[in-house]
Amino acid sequence: MIELTGITKSFDTLQVLKGIDLTIDKGEVISIVGPSGAGKTTLLQIMGTLDKPDAGKVKIKGIDVSRMGEKELSAFRNKHIGFVFQFHQLLPEFTALENVMIPAFIAGVSTKEATSRATEILRFLGLENRSTHKPNELSGGEKQRVAVARALINNPSVILADEPSGSLDTQNKGELHQLFFDLRNQFGQTFVIVTHDESLAGLTDRTVHMVDGLIKN
Repeated sequence: MIELTGITKSFDTLQVLKGIDLTIDKGEVISIVGPSGAGKTTLLQIMGTLDKPDAGKVKIKGIDVSRMGEKELSAFRNKHIGFVFQFHQLLPEFTALENVMIPAFIAGVSTKEATSRATEILRFLGLENRSTHKPNELSGGEKQRVAVARALINNPSVILADEPSGSLDTQNKGELHQLFFDLRNQFGQTFVIVTHDESLAGLTDRTVHMVDGLIKN
C-alpha cells in the first residue's frame, strides 16, 4: 500500500530524516512512536504528500507520487488520503455535516451525493443527532469524530493521523482508538498513526520506533 525508500529531509542545516525505508501493507494499522524531534510528523507529512522529500521515493498503491506535479498530487491526495490532526481543524463557521462534506466538494461530488455520504458516515460514528451543530457546540470527542468522518468522506485508501487523541480525555481517547479498528474492519482502510500514547501504540498491528531521523529496529 505504502512504500518509502531512502527518504531524507532537511530544514536548513538540520537533517530531520536520514534515510527512511518503510513498507505498510493494505489494511494494516501501524503506530509511529518516538521522542519529540525524532522526525515522526515530517515523515507523516511526506507520506501524505503534504511535503516532498529531498531524496528517496514515496509509492502509494504502486504509484510513485514523488514524480507528480502539484495539481496532480492535490487530486491524488484528495482521492486516496485522509488526514486526522490533533486539534481536529474543523472550520468554525460550518456545521458538522458541512465540515465532513468539504473534501467531497473538492473532489467534484454533487451536493446530493456528498450529503448522503456524510450523513451515512456521521450515523456510523454515532453523530447523526449532531450533524447540524457547529464545532463550538460539540465536545472534544465529538469534534474529533467529525474530523475522522471528514477524513473518510472520499473513501480514501489510507488514513494518516497525527497525535489524534492528544487533546482528549481518557474516555474519549479509548473510544477514538477503538474507532480506528472498527473502521479498518468495516471499510478496510490502512491507518498510520503518529502518537505518544503508549496505550494506542500497544493496540496497533505494528509499532515503528523513530529516533533521530531513523527507524530503530
